[in-house]
Amino acid sequence: MNINDFIVQVALPEHRVFAEEICEEMAESAKARGTGIAKRSPEYVAGKMTEGKSVIAFHKDGSWAGFCYIETWSHGQFVANSGLVVSPKYRKMGLAHTIKYKIFELSRHKYPKAKIFGLTTGLAVMKINSDLGYEPVTYSELSQDEEFWKGCQSCVNFEILKSKDRKNCMCTAMLYDPATQKHDVAKKFAEELERKPKLYERFMRIKQRLVLKPKSSDDKGSLKSFLHQSVLFFK
Repeated sequence: MNINDFIVQVALPEHRVFAEEICEEMAESAKARGTGIAKRSPEYVAGKMTEGKSVIAFHKDGSWAGFCYIETWSHGQFVANSGLVVSPKYRKMGLAHTIKYKIFELSRHKYPKAKIFGLTTGLAVMKINSDLGYEPVTYSELSQDEEFWKGCQSCVNFEILKSKDRKNCMCTAMLYDPATQKHDVAKKFAEELERKPKLYERFMRIKQRLVLKPKSSDDKGSLKSFLHQSVLFFK
């Protein structure tokens, strides 16, 4: 059995029949790890499916395999990918990684300007987040929406969070900031120009032509082609 044996997709309203099973597994997984989790009801999870704000995975035999959902805070300025869970019989196959990538893509599509953050105690999730561009941050950089922090009340570590005035807890905070990512891409592009003299020379020729001459369709095409080739360096 491998990752090709699974279907990972945006959840649909008809998938609500799996909500109770998903919530039970979330609770059992947290108990087995000995860590906290913000508990959600089957109705809450079903709502995420109806709204198109969750990702679900199935084995090719039709059995439920994994799940994750989107939460928004501070009027959509912050997004959290929460409740990542994989059925015990389908773990260690890379399914969590695939689900996390899918929910990340869905979050970026629905909320392109939002900061995406997460609180987790799991090293595997931290590694996936890091691969996606998340960085460790302090709690002060997360959403300060009171409704978000209320979700921690059902966590076994809530008293620790309170004693730390919401500045720290057992979870590690990680954040993906699209604005920072764009800056990093631009910086990386500048570094590539320095390392590749021919690319730099071509860049300057195109720039000079665009500045000194009226814009034309040919110039736009040249610039588009140039930018496309530049992006290839980062893949």
